[in-house]
Amino acid sequence: MPKLKNVEELVAFRDQKRRSMKVASATGTQVFVGMGTCGIAAGAKETMAAIKDELARRHLDALVSPVGCIGICVKEPLVDIQQAGQPRVTYANVQPDMVPRLIEQHLVQGKPIKEWAVGRLPTE
Repeated sequence: MPKLKNVEELVAFRDQKRRSMKVASATGTQVFVGMGTCGIAAGAKETMAAIKDELARRHLDALVSPVGCIGICVKEPLVDIQQAGQPRVTYANVQPDMVPRLIEQHLVQGKPIKEWAVGRLPTE
């Protein structure tokens, strides 16, 4: 989170977070990108940019959020996808050139890519 210097920046930050939460609840789709130092060193910034670009190109709404390290640095960049009513799936070593297939197969078709997945959290 950036350092906020005044009340106006705090209000703007709050409003941006509220908009993001509305997208997440409206679409039921969230994409989390590991952006710890290990993820960034492995190319997570470029992966996150590719995800945002691909979603925009396809006119898909999803909340894309950076998250910290979860401890399996050798598998970075890590990308988690959570869709409403579906298990959260963690993908390993996601490079920008993998993103179009990831978006098409997982988000559009609803079929997780088993050979890229390293974990799955069941829905509650």
